[in-house]
Amino acid sequence: MKNWIQIALAALLPFTIATTAKADLAEAVAAAQAADIRSEAERARDANRKPAETLAFFRFRQDMRVLELVPGGGWYTKILAPLLYEDGELFVSLFSDRLQESLFGKPGFDRISVIETQGDMARVGRQIEGLSFEAEDMDLVLTFRNLHNFTAPGRAALNASAFAALKPGGYYGVVDHTRRHMQEDNYENWRRLDPVLAIQEIEAAGFDFVDYSDLHYRLDDELRYEVGRRSVSGNTDRFTLLFQKP
Repeated sequence: MKNWIQIALAALLPFTIATTAKADLAEAVAAAQAADIRSEAERARDANRKPAETLAFFRFRQDMRVLELVPGGGWYTKILAPLLYEDGELFVSLFSDRLQESLFGKPGFDRISVIETQGDMARVGRQIEGLSFEAEDMDLVLTFRNLHNFTAPGRAALNASAFAALKPGGYYGVVDHTRRHMQEDNYENWRRLDPVLAIQEIEAAGFDFVDYSDLHYRLDDELRYEVGRRSVSGNTDRFTLLFQKP
C-alpha cells in the first residue's frame, strides 16, 4: 500500500521549493535596496517598482548570466549587481555611458561587464540599424521601460539581438508604459507602447510568449497622458511580459 502522506508531501515539494526561493530572493533584494549607494530618490520608487516580485516573475536566479539593456541611471543595476556578485554574472549594453561614469569600479560593482554594440545608433529617436551584440549563452535578458523609446525597426533589431544573446530556454523580460491598443501616435502617448504590439513584435523575433503579470497595473492611469505629467508620473500603468527562447 502506498504511503499517502509521503505522496502528499512529494506533491507539495515543488511548491515549497518555489516559495522558499521567492522568500530568499525577496530577502536578497531587500538587502540590495538598503545599500548606502542608493539615493533617496531611488528608494522612493521601491514600492512602485516592486523589484523582488518583478524579478521573481522573470524567473530570476542569483546564479544566472543576466543582460540588462539600456540600464539608464542604474536603478535596477544597483539591485542586480549585488544579487549576481557571488554566483552569477551581470552584463549591460546600449547607452550605458552614464552608468559607467557613475557606478563602475565602486565596491560591489566591479564585476559588471559591458557588451559593446555594433550598428548605427542615433540617440535621438533611438533609431538603430544593423544592431548586434557580441553576447551569447545568457540566461535572462531584461529591459525596463525602454522599448517605447525605439522606432519599430529599432525594436525589431533590439528583440532580435536579445534572442541571439540568449541560450535556448533563456528568458526575456520586458516592462513598459502601457498605450491604448491600436492608438496612433500623438504628443501624449509617445512614451507608451501598445502591449499587444509588443507581444507581436517579440514573438516575430522568434520568442515564445510565456506569461504576463499585473504587478504594475494601475487602474487610475487613464492611458491618456504623457508619462511625465504630474498626474501620472511614478504611477503609470505598465505591462510586464515574459518570453522564452525555444
